[in-house]
This record gives sequence, C-alpha cells and structure tokens, in this order.
Amino acid sequence: MANSPSGESVISRVVRLMSAFDRDLPAMTLSGLARRAGLPLTTAHRLVDDLVLHGLIERLPDGNLCSGMRMWELAARGSRALNLRELALPFMEDVQAAVHQHTTLAVLDHGTVLYVERLSSPHSSLDAAHIAQRMPIHAASSGLVLLAFSPPAVQAEVLAKPLKAVTPETITGPALIRKHLAEIRQRGYVALPGIGVTEWTGIAVPVFGPGNSAAAALNAIVPRQEAAVPLIVPALLTAAHGISRALKSAQPEGQADFRNR
Repeated sequence: MANSPSGESVISRVVRLMSAFDRDLPAMTLSGLARRAGLPLTTAHRLVDDLVLHGLIERLPDGNLCSGMRMWELAARGSRALNLRELALPFMEDVQAAVHQHTTLAVLDHGTVLYVERLSSPHSSLDAAHIAQRMPIHAASSGLVLLAFSPPAVQAEVLAKPLKAVTPETITGPALIRKHLAEIRQRGYVALPGIGVTEWTGIAVPVFGPGNSAAAALNAIVPRQEAAVPLIVPALLTAAHGISRALKSAQPEGQADFRNR
C-alpha cells in the first residue's frame, strides 16, 4: 500500500534502504543511507527507527547504521539458497581440494547471476564472485552455462536486452552468444577466459534439479595462465552430478526450484 507523495509503497522504500548496504559500504550515517537510497532524510529517519526496533538494521557504537543480524536470521530460515548450499558444500570441497583457487555456486535470479556460495584459497588474489554478489549473465561463466540450459524464452529475454561489456573480452553480440550456448550444451561445460575479470578464467558446469532443469552452476575460477581445463572439468562434472543427485533426493518432483527466477 502506498502512502507517500510519489505513490511508492512502504515496502519499496524499506527495500531501497536495505539495498543501500553492500560489501564496499556495509555501514554509514543516516544521511548517507538516505542519500544512497534516494529517500528524504525525514522518511529515512522514520523507517530506520522502525527497522532498528525490529533488528533489521543495527545502530553501531559510533552511530553508524548497518544491516542487522535479524535480517540474516529471517532470510536464512526459509531460504532455498541455504538448502542448496548445504547440499553442495561437501562436493564443492572436493573441487576446491583440486583447484586451490575459487569454487563457486551460482543461480539465476531476477535476470542476473547470484553467487550463493564460494570456497576460496587464502593465496588467491581474486576479489570477485563473493557470496551475495551479482554479475550480468553474459559476463560470467556461471551465467552462460545456466543460460545454455534454460528454456528458449529465457534465452530470448536475456539476449533482447542491451548487453554491456564488463571487460574487453565480454561477449555482447546475441548471435555469438547463441553460438557459444549451443557449444556449451554440446560439451556440457563452458571455459571462457576474461569475460568477467580479465586475468581469470571461469570454468562452469550445470547442476540439475528435479525434472532435469538447470538449478545452479558449479564454477572453478582460476588464473587464465593456470586454466588446466582438461583436468578441472572432470572434477567439476563429478561434483555437479553429486549435487544433482542430492537435490533430486531432497526435493520432490514438482516442488519449486531455483531456475530462472
């Protein structure tokens, strides 16, 4: 229900406030939060007071504001991503033991790639693909492998939009992307260097859920000069098959899954 001059609902304004926090700026002043959320200071002040009362925003000792633990608690209670992560982690650990760089698990969500888990090496210099980070579908190996196994209508929707280059090697032409999607379906994996981060190669395979729908992408991210694709792909495929079996056992046929949300 809207009760503002702009007609925007209270929920929409709360979402704008909560979305203003990110990895680069996890805490800020009230005025900074209002500015990032694009809300009048008085509106932000009123909403923040309620959010602090319910623990969704916390007020730090220095007066700055940050996302509250209550937000994490509520999200985790019924999260489909949490169930997927718990099922996938043992298999991801096997891949990580072989890769020694980054192993990620990602899903499609609202037209982007959303990373729901990442295992990392302390010696890796890659500062990307963090948990809860999003990437454009066409600029991530995980996105391309998920798109390749998505219904034609989903592919058409993604490719109909303007596609921006994240790096000089990001593929933005719909015809070329369709060619790559066909090759990915044939091979069962994707390994394209530099499309999301110039110095790195993402090697991704699909994870299938009930009904053999692509539920997630399992991805190894390695320095491009160390991308031993013939060695990494079997480890990814073995782990992806294990996760797929676990998903199908845990989730009855017909129940909601992760695909293309």
